[in-house]
Amino acid sequence: MPTTERFLIAMAIIYTLPYLVWRLARTDHWAPLVVVQIVGGILLGPGVLGAWLPEYHTFVFTPPVVQALNGIAWWAVTLFVFIAGTELDLRQAWAHRRETVVTAGLALGAPLAAGCVVAAGLLALSSGWMGPGAQRWQFIAGIGMSCAVTALPILILLMEKLEILRQPLGQRILRYASLDDIAIWGVLALILLDWERVGRQLGFLVAFGAAAWAVRALLPRLPVRDRWYVALIWLVACAFGSDWSGLHFMVGAFLAGAVLDAEWFGQDALDALRHHVLLVVMPVFFLSTGLRTQWEQGGVLVFVAAAALLAAAVSGKLLGVAAAGRLLRWSPGDAWLIGWLLQTKALIMIIFANILLDKAVITNSMFTALLLMAVASTMLTIPVVAPRLAGAQALVGRSR
Repeated sequence: MPTTERFLIAMAIIYTLPYLVWRLARTDHWAPLVVVQIVGGILLGPGVLGAWLPEYHTFVFTPPVVQALNGIAWWAVTLFVFIAGTELDLRQAWAHRRETVVTAGLALGAPLAAGCVVAAGLLALSSGWMGPGAQRWQFIAGIGMSCAVTALPILILLMEKLEILRQPLGQRILRYASLDDIAIWGVLALILLDWERVGRQLGFLVAFGAAAWAVRALLPRLPVRDRWYVALIWLVACAFGSDWSGLHFMVGAFLAGAVLDAEWFGQDALDALRHHVLLVVMPVFFLSTGLRTQWEQGGVLVFVAAAALLAAAVSGKLLGVAAAGRLLRWSPGDAWLIGWLLQTKALIMIIFANILLDKAVITNSMFTALLLMAVASTMLTIPVVAPRLAGAQALVGRSR
């Protein structure tokens, strides 16, 4: 069978199976379509479908097909991370800087510390979790930050579903998540710092700063239609420069979006682009992610590691936000609800874990455990939050 036909079979599987499960099983209350697609990617990978039906798996997912899928996946995630960067609104965070810094700092720091403890414990049990390209501190910091991640784009989708995105509560949570998003990418850049190529990396950052100033001066002067084309050229240039310097192309994609203002494109247009990227190309990224899952440490150990990471992520986030609530004297119930909403991890954490795997900071088994943790934490959010929101209209309307 020609490669094109195998590729189209793979694409049909990618779009058909998760949609049927989501629609027929009516999973939307506890697993939105994006989560079902992520789980579908894991099930279609070599650890599940490849183990159950190896001949079928190798028939469809041949090396040329996987290579084609990876190309689509790279572009999909580049666009998605760029949009996430563009949606950051640091002016609101600055307007409420004390509350935002305290809450974001504790919401990030507590699960980061808990995750680092779990990472050190896993290393004590086996060295098979750490990749050959990592030092011990890089592995521990990477796993700790994975437990601390809040996925801003998925958080936006869930808050849209819960009808609180444009409410004062939704805007509060976006401020906290936005600051954490910057910290996440900053820590990632530190983990990826390559002392053999530090000159390149510093050169890229200096060039990026100068180019960002020029782009910010140019874009507002262009017609809206032209801004999109220039923004895409800017995105590709930043992603290339970042990857060339050793930081990874997704770091450049995030920086490219973070220096742009959402109002230059229109919030409705950005929302539409995010939805279209999620609909059209991100399912391919989910499958390509699933194709990288492995169970080298054994299925039971991977699930144990995922459970330990989930416990660290959930408890750390809730304790951190609870501490912020006490310091800032929030009303009862605020911290619990905000802590659970900030628990959303899928996509950005999966992107984060993909980068750690690409750079050999973690192994495939650790990647699989992180993937399972990200899916579980995201699936918990709506079932926990929705009942509390039903009788909490006063909380929804509070801006601080």
